[in-house]
Amino acid sequence: MSQSLLQLTDATVIKGGARVLDRLSLTIRAGEHTAILGPNGAGKTTLLNLLTLEDRPLAEPGAPPAVRVFGEARWHVFELRTKLGIVSANLHQRFVAGHSAGRISGEDAVVSGFVATQGVLLYTEVTDAMRERARVALDRVGAAHLADKRVDEMSTGEARRVLIARALVTEPLALVLDEPTTGLDVVARHRFLESVRAIARQGTTVVLITHHVEEIIPEVRQVVLLDRGRAAAIGTPAEMLSSARLSALFGAPVHVQEADGFFWTRA
Repeated sequence: MSQSLLQLTDATVIKGGARVLDRLSLTIRAGEHTAILGPNGAGKTTLLNLLTLEDRPLAEPGAPPAVRVFGEARWHVFELRTKLGIVSANLHQRFVAGHSAGRISGEDAVVSGFVATQGVLLYTEVTDAMRERARVALDRVGAAHLADKRVDEMSTGEARRVLIARALVTEPLALVLDEPTTGLDVVARHRFLESVRAIARQGTTVVLITHHVEEIIPEVRQVVLLDRGRAAAIGTPAEMLSSARLSALFGAPVHVQEADGFFWTRA
């Protein structure tokens, strides 16, 4: 059996007196590209925060650990960050908008992934090997031409690809994408998803957290339908991305179509 990337066992998270996650159990195995799909408020962001250790579940005396990442219940956060590459619209906003990081080059932005900072390299010894790996990561996502361009001068799509390279520079075991195409136009979105498909085919486990069916790439093998903090259903894309299931999940009529492994919806 392949190694477990994430294992949740009756994980409960309470915020503001409300159960954001309610005894959620699921397993994502290494190499098992997975999409977490659900409406706003389903608990998707909290699930991501459990994976990155930003949130903690309720601990019940005598119960097994509710969260295991790569089989371990305890991690040093910075060590874990070398094994998980994170890309999100929120990270993009923090990284670029209103932040000095936006005034650095694409290559320096990628190098900052080694120390998990948002572009700050003032207290870091940057080696030639780190810069070489940064250039390789940029080339891997088709962004080698952005190495010398300032991040705040890039288009949204260009900056998002640089953030993918930053996430990949430590050669993580998994790439976690949280609503990754927010703010991208149609062309940039297509290029972004093609980059993600290539990464998935090269062996890095992809975990996609979204409320857009259209973002689910054909390489995804497991879909988790998240509803009010619980796993409403878990199965293959063909099983989960049906009109009936998605209509129930989103509480409104949803009609699903599929072609070439991609799904899309119309109300």
